[in-house]
Amino acid sequence: MVLAPVDAMNSLIQVRGACPHDCPDTCALVTTVQDGIAVKLQGNPAHPHTAGVLCTKVSRYIERNDHPERIVRPLKRSGPKGSGRFEPVSWESALDDIAAQLERHRRKNPETIVPYSYCGTMGLVQGESMDRRFFHKLGASLLDRTICSSAGGEALGYTLGGKVGMRVEFFAEAKLILIWGSNSIASNLHFWRHAQAAKRAGARLVCIDPRRTETADKCDEHLALLPGTDAALALALMHELIVNDWLDPDYIARHTLGWDALRARALQWPPARAAAVCGVPEAQIAALARAYGTTKPAAIRLNYGMQRVHGGGNAARAIACLPALVGAWRDRAGGLLLSSSGQFPVDRAALQRPDLLAGRRPRTLNMSAIGDALLDTANPVDALVVYNSNPVAVAPDSGKVVAGFAREDLFTVVLEQFQTDTADYADYVLPATTQLEHWDIHTSYGHTDVMLNRPALAPRGEARSNTWVFRELARRMGFVEPCFSDDDETLCRLAFAREASIDFDQLMAQGFVRLDLPDAPYAEGRFPTPSGRCEFFSARLAAQGQDGLPDHVPNHEPAGSSTEFPLAMISPPARNFLNSTFVNVRSLRAIEGEPLLEINEADAAARGIEDGATVRVFNPRGEYRCRAEISRRARPGVVHGLGVWWRKLGLDGTNVNQLTSQRLTDIGRGPTFYDCLVQVEAAAS
Repeated sequence: MVLAPVDAMNSLIQVRGACPHDCPDTCALVTTVQDGIAVKLQGNPAHPHTAGVLCTKVSRYIERNDHPERIVRPLKRSGPKGSGRFEPVSWESALDDIAAQLERHRRKNPETIVPYSYCGTMGLVQGESMDRRFFHKLGASLLDRTICSSAGGEALGYTLGGKVGMRVEFFAEAKLILIWGSNSIASNLHFWRHAQAAKRAGARLVCIDPRRTETADKCDEHLALLPGTDAALALALMHELIVNDWLDPDYIARHTLGWDALRARALQWPPARAAAVCGVPEAQIAALARAYGTTKPAAIRLNYGMQRVHGGGNAARAIACLPALVGAWRDRAGGLLLSSSGQFPVDRAALQRPDLLAGRRPRTLNMSAIGDALLDTANPVDALVVYNSNPVAVAPDSGKVVAGFAREDLFTVVLEQFQTDTADYADYVLPATTQLEHWDIHTSYGHTDVMLNRPALAPRGEARSNTWVFRELARRMGFVEPCFSDDDETLCRLAFAREASIDFDQLMAQGFVRLDLPDAPYAEGRFPTPSGRCEFFSARLAAQGQDGLPDHVPNHEPAGSSTEFPLAMISPPARNFLNSTFVNVRSLRAIEGEPLLEINEADAAARGIEDGATVRVFNPRGEYRCRAEISRRARPGVVHGLGVWWRKLGLDGTNVNQLTSQRLTDIGRGPTFYDCLVQVEAAAS
């Protein structure tokens, strides 16, 4: 909502909005505007989850919005692909040519046209409304949007019935919190507030993560397991719960499915076996099991880091079984949270209009394998429209991604705010609005409030929203359906139009509306699975030829399996970046300094690597040079290539994804960024 002026003498107004970025917190924003210029951005103190607090990244959003390198006019390529050489053109000229090119490819085969987008904005309007309508009507290839969370999300669906879980605010009442695969201080700040409240009240916090993160530093205990071994740890915890009778047999009997089979499997995983796989002490596993089995209420904050390996889906399934074994769901401060996004009753069909496919079934391409897709001559991609993403920087096996984008016969359009690595390879770059300049409506995957974003500023220069661009292209291509005329406020209203409990007038008035949900939604079972139970055994997975029970699935590239490439590498985000979004914000880049590889002291000494030295990190997919930091955050045998830096800012014009693989996860077809073996050696500066 636009509030009354806070200072009528100076024409100050405040506008309520929502953070658009890929983070569980989805903060409520208040932007103070003076004479059309944003002068202050803060968290909305009236929103209980945000409580007036923003992360370091988003607190710099005005700096990003007003960045001198914002793209403010449409650009047409004037040099070789990848050179970043462009010349300004008019919107009319750009859109006319783009529409003509897409029409040419549509007449030949519409499936050779591919949209590529992800969560550059999490908004339902600018992220997944008019764009989907346009591509559905066009008959373009569909995109399997897997690059972040599909393994864990689908795994949760097979176990709990969807992306559902406990409410985040009740972590403050837990007596034991397992923070599993999450650097919450950096990536889930408002959950961390609840965890700290629990700790002050006497709760024990345990961090489970290969890296000794900033969060691990603040927890009571840290289990530094090897990447990709989380399911083995979860099964060992189950083993100890069983043999020590730390179970809730009544909850198991009434509200779970497949207990006898899961029990038999878990008994194959004593702590000694898991310790050998995970690379952590047997006694530490046994002690954690005792704590989890005897402390009530116990809560697990699971995050997506642990599922970016071959067995990531099975690992998420195994961990999601734990709360039902001990009856943790009975208490509102017990259970598990990976994502709350499945609890929002979004009318995606109204927003995306899949009916516009008119019975067609275009092929589906996996965004995590875009490198191979662009180089596939048998099933070609001839035109690519990229928005809300920077695939040249963020997609795995980026040597192949770059080769694909560099094709002279590939027609590429990029909607962007900055000249990213991907924009350098475009034929046209179209200037996109920021969150301060457009309408949107948001859900969350960390809390259960619907959020409305109202524009606080006029678009910078000639920037236009994603929805405007796809409306204009639809008009030029002769799409006459009335849905292509819906304006952005109408689209916001459509998102929850069928849900009476979401009052749009209330959203307009305060900027957020809380879902009406029970405090302990699964205290009496009633999971949204086909059986209504927590499904230890999934008949749906078994029907696909997969194991119906969770199990430890080794990495594609297991630690210790190669003498040539002996180090396991994970590539978590640098603390002050969010994927590649904030890399060009100068104040944040100044904090991060430069791309670096964290390496354990013993591994560095064995290779003659000194702190601060330039190193060459390599494997069969490529090589990457950066600075080494000898760090206590790295356990022996594991290195951390912090990302995601723009390639053009790297020493050799590459980044850590030169090394990552296009291999996929066991469930969900997701990427395996953290399933990657490398070697490291000292290199010339």
